[in-house]
Amino acid sequence: MNFPLFIARRIYSDKGDRRKVSRPAIHIATVGVAIGLAVMILTVSVVLGFKHTIRDKVIGFGSHIQVCNFLAMQTTDSYPICIDDSTLNALRHIDGISHAERYATAQGILKTETDFLGIAFKGVAEEYNWDFIRQNLVSGEIPKFSDKSASNKILVSTNTASTLHLKVGDRIYGYFVSDTGVRARRFTVSGIYETNMSQFDNSLCFTDLYTTRKVNGWEEGQCSGAELRVSDFSRLETTATGVVKKVNRKTDRYGDVMISQTIYEAYPQIFSWLSLLDINVWIILVLMICVAGFTMISGLLIIILERTQMIGTLKALGAKNSSIRHTFLWFAVFVIGRGVVFGNLAAIALIVLQKTTGIVSLDPATYYVSEAPMEVNIPAFVVLNVVTVAVSILILIAPSYLISHIHPAKSMRYE
Repeated sequence: MNFPLFIARRIYSDKGDRRKVSRPAIHIATVGVAIGLAVMILTVSVVLGFKHTIRDKVIGFGSHIQVCNFLAMQTTDSYPICIDDSTLNALRHIDGISHAERYATAQGILKTETDFLGIAFKGVAEEYNWDFIRQNLVSGEIPKFSDKSASNKILVSTNTASTLHLKVGDRIYGYFVSDTGVRARRFTVSGIYETNMSQFDNSLCFTDLYTTRKVNGWEEGQCSGAELRVSDFSRLETTATGVVKKVNRKTDRYGDVMISQTIYEAYPQIFSWLSLLDINVWIILVLMICVAGFTMISGLLIIILERTQMIGTLKALGAKNSSIRHTFLWFAVFVIGRGVVFGNLAAIALIVLQKTTGIVSLDPATYYVSEAPMEVNIPAFVVLNVVTVAVSILILIAPSYLISHIHPAKSMRYE
């Protein structure tokens, strides 16, 4: 039989005199561990949810990897590359690529009778993946865009619709200025979407690839580039390396040089901002572990001082210091374990509450989301639980050596 474990169980289950200070100390230590762990789980859940939500929104507009004209990477001007059906098919068959689609952008102006707005037109064809826009569609529908004919339809954001006082079914003129003059197109608003990513919502609308190619004066097969989606985002860099080998410095049939870039390279400012959140997470985790550790230290010291006579008796009966120390460390494990259980239950309850009700709302203009996103990451939660228990026990090893300074003769007279 494990003697320290047996004694620790008896001490932990002993209700004793309600006037003793040990019971409140145990409760405080339990609550400290529970609060610390719950805060850590919620912090990790919110940060992971926020980072992945923003990442998915940026990817929704720009995909994982972009292939474009080398000159377009050096300037804000638009330069085309030729991506015909055979080139598009070759891109799809690169190892790690699950989807490829063409796009063409054109700078223009949307004008009503009373308002106008400078905006970028993103032309797409029938192979475009609409999953992201469909999830954020507010009203209307997504038309069938093509690279063979003009649909004369556009998708606009709620910001654009609000600025120009548009609704689904309204007609609006688009003007495109080039070296050859001004070209006008009449569009019908087919749908309105809202992603809360102001960087894109304020400056982008969707139309067909055929229209943007024509207003840019490009040849058949030319476009701004191709967007590639990877099958495994965790292997993005490896897949991007394969794309570089197949694409970079290759020329199309018009002599234009192609180059590729990942979503991290296309929008470094957004991902740099997201990476800064990791610093805040580490600060909160360290603080919460310190809180849990200090409450456990104070609780253990109180228990040891209150059980001084018992420690003296055990020593008089021949118990070693190490055995008694292990007894109180086992006792601490019971307290920590209870706090861990309560902390997990509280955190999971709050996560479920937020995911189902969205009770904590945010300003989308600042945070790009309308409510605090929560992500359930079981491996991360398990690691937090293990680290919390391990660190709390390690912190208690030093205070447990107080037992070695308790003398049997003196402890018998201790009150």
